[in-house]
Amino acid sequence: MAEQFDRTQDDLGNIVALEHVNVTVPDQRLAMLFYIVGMGFTRDPYMQVGDENMWANVGRQQFHLPSRGTQVLRGHVGVVVPDLKSLRTRLAAVSAKLAGTRFAFEDRSDCVVATCPWGNRLHCYAPAPRFGDMTLGLPYVEFTVGPGVAAGISRFYREVLAAPASLIDGGTAASVAVGPSQSLIFRESSKPIAAYDGHHVAIYIADFSSPHRQLAQRGLVSEESDAHQYRFRQIVDPATGAKLFEIEHEVRSLGHPMWGRAFVNRNPAQSQRDYVRDRDVFAG
Repeated sequence: MAEQFDRTQDDLGNIVALEHVNVTVPDQRLAMLFYIVGMGFTRDPYMQVGDENMWANVGRQQFHLPSRGTQVLRGHVGVVVPDLKSLRTRLAAVSAKLAGTRFAFEDRSDCVVATCPWGNRLHCYAPAPRFGDMTLGLPYVEFTVGPGVAAGISRFYREVLAAPASLIDGGTAASVAVGPSQSLIFRESSKPIAAYDGHHVAIYIADFSSPHRQLAQRGLVSEESDAHQYRFRQIVDPATGAKLFEIEHEVRSLGHPMWGRAFVNRNPAQSQRDYVRDRDVFAG
């Protein structure tokens, strides 16, 4: 008898990739110490090489860190790293230089939680089957939302963006598929939600025009960037129009010139003292 497969496991829906998370920072030196030296990510060698912005490569995803004040994501970013022990060592090594900021790191049962100098939290995991074949990357972004909105958020992504979305954890959170082994999670909380400060995420979608049409009909397109990109900020209940959450989406088509761009990733274990020939590039 032929082996049976669940073909739905590889269904992506219309959103094919979560590419980057953008949070502004007030100090590029501190950002470099945390994201590049401590976390072990790689500064993009080709783009934004001045002191006004930094793109930090994390496998096939990035953090964008422009110098325009401080933004703190309302939730946290999930990160897969190849070696948690090495991560702890690097974070300990930068702790003195980040003293006096909000920098911290701690062990939890399944991850290391690292907090950047301005309060953004990264939940760092070792590679695992739930992250597919990802050994370095951003498998999810989790947002903290108000009570009772997860179901409406799930409907919004299904009906407006044609993305598989479902309720999880007893209906208290919505999980949206945004690429292979990638998701946006919206978790309800009764605690006060901080005011939105303008941070954003970037996604690539296959059907570029249909979501734009639906967003435009609802007055939700916030920026007509160019032929290959637009933005929206408000997530609403598609039935009532009620506002549920605010997070800017930089929406790109597969015709965008940066779609599929290869990111350079270094091996952070390399050092002058312990150098190993031909091991400079990260091999996932």
